[in-house]
Amino acid sequence: MERLPRYRTGDEELDAAVEALVDRVGPTDDATLIFEMVSTVLRLARDGADRGELKLVNAALKEMRYSFHVFSSYRASRKASIFGSARTRPDDPLYDQTRRLARGLAERDWMVITGAGPGIMTAGIEGAGPESSFGVSIRLPFETVTSSFLADDPKLINYRYFFTRKLSFVKESHGFVLLPGGFGTLDEAFELLTLVQTGKAMPVPIVLLDVPGDTYWESWRRFVADEVVGRGYLSAGDIDLVCTTGDVETAIDELTGFYSNYQSARFVRDRLVLRMKALPDPGTIDAINVAFADIVADGRIEPSEPTPAEVADHDALDLARLSLVFDRTRWARLRRLIDVLNGRRRPEDCHPVDPGS
Repeated sequence: MERLPRYRTGDEELDAAVEALVDRVGPTDDATLIFEMVSTVLRLARDGADRGELKLVNAALKEMRYSFHVFSSYRASRKASIFGSARTRPDDPLYDQTRRLARGLAERDWMVITGAGPGIMTAGIEGAGPESSFGVSIRLPFETVTSSFLADDPKLINYRYFFTRKLSFVKESHGFVLLPGGFGTLDEAFELLTLVQTGKAMPVPIVLLDVPGDTYWESWRRFVADEVVGRGYLSAGDIDLVCTTGDVETAIDELTGFYSNYQSARFVRDRLVLRMKALPDPGTIDAINVAFADIVADGRIEPSEPTPAEVADHDALDLARLSLVFDRTRWARLRRLIDVLNGRRRPEDCHPVDPGS
């Protein structure tokens, strides 16, 4: 390690011992991060953290490490998380809807992630097949049965804490489908929307899937529009962060179409870099700048080369790029811009409806 990071234990001899320990791991570009993680654990001990706090940190860190390890071999595969009620019976139309959704995703080379329990979770695994499924199970006294489709599968991960489990869902998924369910499903829906609306997670496709003629998600959407947007607690455009449908093919198209051209995004200092297979033509880029001027804090949306930070990380260097100084508040508008990049909306149809949209 060339120089010690700012974040240390505060004890020079202990810092030197940590540095020597990290060096024993072998050459790595992330030695500083490893040094700081070890320092954090040692500072916890010196701070006098009690046994309960240490047990929480210990278990959470082990769960995250194992989860990262399991998913690491499947980084190249697109994955969709499927949420819904554990109480959904096999004869419920929602069960078959979920099974058909998962089967359709697997046929398009996507994998699915479920909670590995009964109901909607089993339907998802059954539809995709165990070879295309991950199970991220939570230990609950009233929900102990893991789907037999994943009983001995190395892609089954058991979690003690909801927060580490949720981290895996969000970190590893390229899209989300929610079917009707209870508090847990609604918790996932609102947390996902909160993460995307606040920029804690990059835009992703989020589908609220029902069966034709049912009212669960339409009633939810009406509540959000009437009571949340209507009272000024949410901008009107934020409801566009989700696609509500009763059609499986529409749900699949919403997920896969999101990545038809757009691939990923990354902040590099004050600029947001959007990576895609092919740039829009110059005329479309001009139209985008007119339609989305409200999300640009300075300058224009313009083509760019990979930044030095991306080059250093070997980060998607084969992709084309647009970059902008994003205002970091209008995330639903950014979601619309991604639709334009995918050819699913026209720039002229995307002018802001209201200042907060």
